[in-house]
Amino acid sequence: MSALAIPAKKQPNRTLQKFLSNRAAVLGAVLVGFFALLAILAPLIAGYDPLQTSFTAIRKPPSALHWLGTDELGRDLFSRMAYGARTSLMAGVVSVFIAMLVGVPFGIIAGYFGGWADSIISRLIDAMLAIPFLIMAIALAAFLGASLTNAMIAIGLSAAPVFARLTRGQVLSIRNEEYIEAAQVLGLRHPRIILRYILPNAMSPIIVQATLTIAAAIIAEASLSFLGLGQQPPNPSWGSMLNTAKNFISQAPWMSVWPGAAIFLVVLGFNLLGDGLRDAIDPREY
Repeated sequence: MSALAIPAKKQPNRTLQKFLSNRAAVLGAVLVGFFALLAILAPLIAGYDPLQTSFTAIRKPPSALHWLGTDELGRDLFSRMAYGARTSLMAGVVSVFIAMLVGVPFGIIAGYFGGWADSIISRLIDAMLAIPFLIMAIALAAFLGASLTNAMIAIGLSAAPVFARLTRGQVLSIRNEEYIEAAQVLGLRHPRIILRYILPNAMSPIIVQATLTIAAAIIAEASLSFLGLGQQPPNPSWGSMLNTAKNFISQAPWMSVWPGAAIFLVVLGFNLLGDGLRDAIDPREY
């Protein structure tokens, strides 16, 4: 049974130390953590109902009463930003989960079994990757209908080919290892080999890719909401807030500054975090 042991991984503390020594990665983790806390604590820190209108406070600039100002209907922007963080982060995480749920199994099948299955899946992946990610997401969202749920499904399906291709490459490099051959000689069934030996050893780059893809998914959700295909008004979303703010840039610039800055910072955070994770777990860096 010793022949079946999964190759020893690098010590977790060494990986953590390398990650913490990367200032950009730590900055990314702090940014992501900040917006995650903002989303989680939204009901506690939002001073107003994000849907509550006030015709006596229309387009008011930032003040002690309304920290980030108000919008065209007198709604508090800080409250809408906090609840909008929930929408954006949920859209990013759920979309990537859907992408992994679809893409990883196809990548495993293509890489492990090869043959005609690999040929068909690889051609399908190539065809889908030939279409720009955002264009495919917009087309799928328009076909499914305008809603946040449909937007997440569209983004997830559009990102699935990336995970399928990455997983296929990882499985191709793992399936010829000695411990995989030993498991096959001992007569272990394919599902057990895949779940116990192949998938755990392929997960590190998949997790890194997931972190980077969350950033792209957040941008995609904001784009779909901006176009009216994502979160529907009056529910808050950074993309839909930008869509409204474009009509009041000269009269109320703060309406566009805050959601735009939030999208920029959270995407920057996930990109820095993903790059840091990739460098930390890269065995060539040791």
